[in-house]
Amino acid sequence: MSAEPSPLHPHHDGSPMHVSTQTPALGDVVRVRLRVPAAAAAADGSPLGGLAWVGTRSNPNREPRFSEASVIETLDGWRWWEAEVEVENPVHGYRWLLVGDDGRQHWLNQLGFFGTETRDRDDFKLVAHAAAPEWAASSVLYQVFPDRFARSAGAADRPAPDWAFPAEWGDPQRLDPPYRSGQFYGGDLDGVREHLDHLESLGVNLLYLTPVFPARSNHRYDASTFDHVDELLGGDEALVRLVAAAHARGIRVIGDLTSNHSGDAHEWFRRAQADDTAHERSFYFFDGDGADAGYESWLGVPSLPKFDWSSTELRRRFIDGPDSVVAKYLQAPFGLDGWRIDVANMTGRLGDVDLNAEVRQTIRRTMLDVNPDTILLGESTNDAASDFQGDAWHGAMTYTPFTRPLWSWLLEPGSPGGGGIGFALGRVPTFTGGEFVATHRRFAAEFPWRTRTATMNALDTHDTPRFATNARPGTVPVGLGLAVTLPGIPVVWAGDEFGLTGEDGEASRTPMPWGTETSPGVAPVLETYRTLLRLRREHPVLATGGIRWLAVGDDALAFVRESADATVLVFAARAAAELSFDAAALVGGASAVVAATVLFGDAGLAASDGAVSLTADGPAFGVWGLAAADLG
Repeated sequence: MSAEPSPLHPHHDGSPMHVSTQTPALGDVVRVRLRVPAAAAAADGSPLGGLAWVGTRSNPNREPRFSEASVIETLDGWRWWEAEVEVENPVHGYRWLLVGDDGRQHWLNQLGFFGTETRDRDDFKLVAHAAAPEWAASSVLYQVFPDRFARSAGAADRPAPDWAFPAEWGDPQRLDPPYRSGQFYGGDLDGVREHLDHLESLGVNLLYLTPVFPARSNHRYDASTFDHVDELLGGDEALVRLVAAAHARGIRVIGDLTSNHSGDAHEWFRRAQADDTAHERSFYFFDGDGADAGYESWLGVPSLPKFDWSSTELRRRFIDGPDSVVAKYLQAPFGLDGWRIDVANMTGRLGDVDLNAEVRQTIRRTMLDVNPDTILLGESTNDAASDFQGDAWHGAMTYTPFTRPLWSWLLEPGSPGGGGIGFALGRVPTFTGGEFVATHRRFAAEFPWRTRTATMNALDTHDTPRFATNARPGTVPVGLGLAVTLPGIPVVWAGDEFGLTGEDGEASRTPMPWGTETSPGVAPVLETYRTLLRLRREHPVLATGGIRWLAVGDDALAFVRESADATVLVFAARAAAELSFDAAALVGGASAVVAATVLFGDAGLAASDGAVSLTADGPAFGVWGLAAADLG
């Protein structure tokens, strides 16, 4: 593969324009399409030339199978080929093979276009497992940390718990232990409900709440029970009120479960410690008998004892069946629309034990039985793809395909990268645009397409520093714009739209500065968020359309998102830059540029002498609507 993607390489992706169904069943025959430009280039940049054979190479049951393609249409200088692929395994991989008249073999997979044979792991994938809800890819997600979002009037009547260090809303955060996890601002669920108009104004249609169960910390990832919602948040009734009000506005709501561990104050763990013969003893990993026995915990943190998923009783109570915790909050009266699972990558794994697949598949089976129109997202912040092949998780909360490479391109050189974002040695490396694209493509390539469209594109989260803290000047719209326009679910971590900063995950959990929306420092940021998120909602091609990379430079990059009825051109620059590419890469060529409609930004777009040029005088994000490929 060349160092940079070429707009004149043959192209295929998993989007509806190239694959006849997103929800195949085992035994189905799926039609897949390849587009080859008239002036196609080989992987080494030489002319591809005439083609003697075009088709797919699948690997059913680990034995190669080939299917020859035929030309179905020639449109705007692109020749479209179509082949049939039978789905013989739940995750069925395939790649394209093009054989030139000169006998050279050329291979196209999710990672790129190659002149040598490629690996199965990078194949395109057809997934016969139950699909994500239809609405998943069209989501705009807003993440709320309840203690820091908003206080209702009722919060004043609730006494602070014994573990807490109460704070007024305007008090500065204290990040030194024990205040770090004990400082308590008293935000609650009715406070969230009272600010749904803010979410609606942003264009949000999916609200993600971090944990709402009783605990002994402000983050609540150390649950003391899963039986009810924390009374400090307003209890069960407040969650019911919030979900009902959100649904009335067209906003879905998902919760947050810790499947890897509980808190050491959890009623199950207390019973387990107190009695060697209790059922709950089997829920955890103890290294001996008696109340003083040691136990396994998350990263050695004793307040977070790790679950042992070999326990059938733990599965029954927590994840398996209509009476489980997983099921309870998806049903009336609560009606949550899904779950984000915390530490999904470590769940069920310890030493030579690996029950991760069993656990995640049981969670999803329970959800399908209770309400199939629910989403399941798993946290796996590093190379997540091996667990995300469609058998359970619909999408990933991960930082490798988008967040880390984006930071490496758009943050000031030498920026710290601490907190939970996962940079090696806590520093953000500095990338060129080409390195950003190469890293993004490398990690995205191992996800099935429909997993990729339901994976979170987060600038930051409650576990990371805030992006704006060390972003290069003028690049917040660039980062947000890429979150909105690349495949995946755009994420807003509450407060980003106010321009908040924070050096690590704890520092980023700033109380929301309500009342500052019209201030000079906030209003422009808020308007940028509203405009770009509205762009995502108004152009479905940005949710489900395919993607082709057109040009990449050190300081800028360009791509198109395409469907049968829409094409959107995207240009992102971190500094003054110019990119150009062959006009033949666009449907309609140079004439498409003349007829382009500006959707966002003030970057330059022009066509001359068969080339398209994109220009920026400084950091810029530009989006244009172009003519669509009218493929029959």
